[in-house]
Amino acid sequence: METEQLISTASGNKTNNGTNALSDSDFLRYSRQVLLAEVGESGQAQFANAHVIVIGVGGLGNLVAQYLAAAGVGNITLVDGDKVEVSNLPRQLLFHDSDIGVNKAVAASAKLTKAYTQVRISAVAEHLTATSMQSLFKLDRQYDVLLDCSDNFETRQLVNQIAVSQNIALVSASAAHFQGQLLCIEQQYKPDSGCYHCLFPADMKVNQTCQTIGVLGPMVGTLASMQSLMTLQLLLGNKQLVGKLYRFDGKQFSWRQLIITRDESCSVCGQASHHNECVTSAGTVNLNQHEY
Repeated sequence: METEQLISTASGNKTNNGTNALSDSDFLRYSRQVLLAEVGESGQAQFANAHVIVIGVGGLGNLVAQYLAAAGVGNITLVDGDKVEVSNLPRQLLFHDSDIGVNKAVAASAKLTKAYTQVRISAVAEHLTATSMQSLFKLDRQYDVLLDCSDNFETRQLVNQIAVSQNIALVSASAAHFQGQLLCIEQQYKPDSGCYHCLFPADMKVNQTCQTIGVLGPMVGTLASMQSLMTLQLLLGNKQLVGKLYRFDGKQFSWRQLIITRDESCSVCGQASHHNECVTSAGTVNLNQHEY
């Protein structure tokens, strides 16, 4: 009875041109999302037409990719050069013992493609570097959201520079010990807001990571869930989260919200920055020079 009612409702929901925005099978699959006034059939169609890229398929990216695929985000690119290790399994729930030694992006892509056949998932089995990003971020390849799920400071800086130079919305998250943070940057929409480099200059020292001080799986999962939710909000056109930093204390179960302001001396987004260049330990790369 519930199935019949849902199909009947789907048949009654028409777009302006008089055709169904979703097939009956898709309407049934995503019915709980479509019921939300903020989503509806048009929002679900936006998910299906979106293309997001996830940098890092570890504790964060592993769960983020699954949430976005399950929500019906139509195109997902996974980037990671690491292989699955036994120490990953308590946090990276897509993987099992049989995946140990397999590249994370490849393993995750295979599992998600099998589970969510309506979603196109591609794997890039290499680390994001100043060289590899030239093929990933060609001017003719458009991403709606760039998700930073990496586990090291240098990659986060590189991802931030790409987001600023390419005018891509960035959703970045990290978690270690009982602390987590989440931020959203889209300077094309909010020019006065800062970037990741404004908050954390490239020359600052970062010694504490989950590899050195540990982390609980649910702590990572909390940030991954929020990162996924923020991404879906952006795909729906909700920009109220842009330019804000959220910090979570997993011991106290408390959140803090801060406004990200631009540092005019920032070498990435400030007055003296060169938006078409990325500077890493490997040298300077011009983002407008691509290999085809």
